[in-house]
Amino acid sequence: MDKTYDPTQIEQTWAARWEERGYFKAGGAGDAAAPFCIMLPPPNVTGTLHMGHAFNNTIMDALTRYHRMSGRDTLWQPGTDHAGIATQMVVERQLALEGKSRHELGREAFVARVWKWKEQSGSTIARQLRRLGSSLDWSRDRFTMDEGLSQAVTEVFVRLYDEGLVYRGQRLVNWDPVLHTAISDLEVLAEEENGSLWHLRYPLAGGGGHLVVATTRPETMLGDAAVAVHPDDERYQRLIGRRVELPLTGRTLPIIADEYVDPLFGTGCVKITPAHDFNDYAVGQRHGLPLINVFTPDAAINDEAPERYRGMDRFKARKQILADLEAQGYIEKIEPHRLKVPRGDRSNAVIEPYLTDQWYVRVEPLAAAAIKAVEDGRVRFVPQNWSKTYFEWMKNIQDWCISRQLWWGHRIPAWYDEDGTAYVGRNEEEVRARYKLPATLALKQDEDVLDTWFSSALWPFSTLGWPQRTAELKTYYPTSVLVTGFDIIFFWVARMIMMGMKFMGEVPFREVYIHGLVRDAEGHKMSKSKGNILDPIDLIDGIGLEGLVAKRISGLMKPQDAPKIEKATRREFPEGIAAYGTDALRFTFAALATQGRDIRFDVKRIEGYRNFCNKLWNASRYVLMSLEGQEASLRHGAPRLGLAERWIGSRLQHAIAAVIEHVTGYRFDLAAQAIYEFVWDEFCDWYLEFSKVILTDAQAGEAEKAGTRQTLVRTLETLLRLAHPIMPYITEEIWQRVAPLAGVTGETVMLQPFPRFEQSAVDSDALRQIEWVKAFILGVRRIRSEMNISPARPLPVLVQGGNAAEWAWRRSAAPFIRALARVGSISEVAGDAPEAAPALAGETTVLIPLADLIDPAAEVRRLSKQRDAKQAELVRAQAKLANQNYVARAPADVVARERTRAEELASALAKLQEQLARIELMTGR
Repeated sequence: MDKTYDPTQIEQTWAARWEERGYFKAGGAGDAAAPFCIMLPPPNVTGTLHMGHAFNNTIMDALTRYHRMSGRDTLWQPGTDHAGIATQMVVERQLALEGKSRHELGREAFVARVWKWKEQSGSTIARQLRRLGSSLDWSRDRFTMDEGLSQAVTEVFVRLYDEGLVYRGQRLVNWDPVLHTAISDLEVLAEEENGSLWHLRYPLAGGGGHLVVATTRPETMLGDAAVAVHPDDERYQRLIGRRVELPLTGRTLPIIADEYVDPLFGTGCVKITPAHDFNDYAVGQRHGLPLINVFTPDAAINDEAPERYRGMDRFKARKQILADLEAQGYIEKIEPHRLKVPRGDRSNAVIEPYLTDQWYVRVEPLAAAAIKAVEDGRVRFVPQNWSKTYFEWMKNIQDWCISRQLWWGHRIPAWYDEDGTAYVGRNEEEVRARYKLPATLALKQDEDVLDTWFSSALWPFSTLGWPQRTAELKTYYPTSVLVTGFDIIFFWVARMIMMGMKFMGEVPFREVYIHGLVRDAEGHKMSKSKGNILDPIDLIDGIGLEGLVAKRISGLMKPQDAPKIEKATRREFPEGIAAYGTDALRFTFAALATQGRDIRFDVKRIEGYRNFCNKLWNASRYVLMSLEGQEASLRHGAPRLGLAERWIGSRLQHAIAAVIEHVTGYRFDLAAQAIYEFVWDEFCDWYLEFSKVILTDAQAGEAEKAGTRQTLVRTLETLLRLAHPIMPYITEEIWQRVAPLAGVTGETVMLQPFPRFEQSAVDSDALRQIEWVKAFILGVRRIRSEMNISPARPLPVLVQGGNAAEWAWRRSAAPFIRALARVGSISEVAGDAPEAAPALAGETTVLIPLADLIDPAAEVRRLSKQRDAKQAELVRAQAKLANQNYVARAPADVVARERTRAEELASALAKLQEQLARIELMTGR
């Protein structure tokens, strides 16, 4: 093995070899009677790998590799989503650079242009997923616009329409006035911005005063249909049923009573604009109010408004309306106000609730079966509390707007005659036959396409060949588990359950593992617009500081933030980002996979796990070097397994049990912890050191050394299989060298059996004995460190007390104690001991006489000097943290580091005080 671990070469070699040899393919040697299937949430074809993808795919790949190694026929289904808006925007921007528009090209040519772009540039994320080691069955790669999946989409639409579950109607939608399409709630970003709250006077018709209403969008007053008050509000009960004048319009509005109104907020009077507010729409429906739409699709004022404002952009109209209201005395007051402004995630345009004709799915009938499936346990959420979120959404579900005013996507299978009558069918020929339309009747297909979430809702069965009854559908549906973030429980998870129950008569998956969202080290959402993104590929390959700064600035939505982002990036990554490799990144994600809502990613964690990879690499090099020229030991027919061998074998069994429990329980953080602690704390820190003692001991026999060498290689081979699902590359590279020495045959570690827990291999006596030996050794090491005694100096040790078992343990483990604690002699003392530093190992007191080892007075002076320096540092740190200006103005990460530093200083100070007290006690001062 190379002296240093270089992940780059290893990863490139194995990624290609695994796929070439077909190791990822389903339907292989696994048990077809117990298949494991997991669906990749299809990333956008326009996308590049982000931290959420990398985290999510690490979890899915770990599950897939675990179940593949557990002997199951395993399918991890890959694919990408056509991403209607995102993809159309990419190609429209290309056309704009050429001085063209999609309307100049026409629909057919534009769609052809999108397909061309997809073939040339749409595989970026698939390449990046391969870099991550994702063992997807790439031979089954799917795309939501593939012919088969498109057929499934059309089939579902037609069947739902035939049952009255799809209809066309006029309702409010999230309207993007730049893209000219309805968008889903998930595509709306609502962030707080500074604005104003205008309090307007609406005069009572016929005189007698006025009512005051407040609004953050005064331009929508042109579409007001009523003023509402709470029915129990005594201030206004006498006015219910009267009317108010709507300023600037010449219209009057009824005063209505509705419990939607909060009588304690503002004046208790609310303007109701049913065509431009979702809550007002519901009020309007209850009271039969007219829907007065005053905007064009561009969000300009239309002809429903007074002529003075027609054609004005909504924000220009706002200024003019406010000026006119002010001039006529209708403004009561204006207050500064923080409000959430909804913006389109693609266009950044302010989204308008907009009244338009769209296609809808009548969801309530579908929701009933989906709710029952979770209630009776056919679908289980992990963690369980997410089922409450699911039920809240499902039991308050609204009809689903499925049409989008785009050209790229699944075109709605509906045709219209000249009168606007809609005919739905799988194609125009079927429409004419179904509705008995004459060949002379001109038909035109609906211009709209379906919401991308519509095709995604069919993903678990459309990818397996539905509506045909394929062998894959029979084998892998229902799938085993869905792995996804909590933000799309409603948009995707619930809709897949509804569609699965409807068209397959069965749930689409048995379990739903909901994980948190990856955020930065401070807990902020990662986004290009915030300039705080980390690119997983940069963490794998590394990136220089200037490249990182440029990347973060290029994605900013507000260019004026560039200096601030550059400064923060240079402070956080003064030398850029090092190349950590895929395995270190994957292990970091696994270690962070708690069951909380937020996953805070700190680069310091990946640095630590890169060191873990180095530790495993160097340990493997030691094992292989210890076997050079000693291959005969591996064939020794009667090896003797000593205390250390029986101990490490027992600890390995405990690690296996923990990893199996935590992987199957979706606690990847605890699985990673079990692997880390076994490899670093037990195998490397202790067993390798024990093995050195045995292999260099002239008194040890060949059977004992053979037992050690066999244990080294077999333990390493097993732990490589144990860690492989999380760390595929490094484990494969090492396993190829170790497996033949361990007597294991096979082409790849990923097709080896996953380790199984064997109770018979656990030796409880060895576990107890080695724990006592470790306590003895660590006690001596602690005293040596605290008293500043050279590590090279052999120490005399006195022992007091203990029991018969501990006396026997001390004698049998004497070689380990002498070598690893650097002990010169061990003597028993029954009475008073000389001036000595104590430590405890079980019931045994370990004493190190200090008379000839340290100068107590000099040691007191040394420790006092250290204590005073730490005390001064702590005082300065505490003073800084007590300064409210510093805490308020300094960057959050700087303040957090200062708090951590203060805690560490306080801990170090306490230890120094303990050491001083111990020396003063020994010397009688």
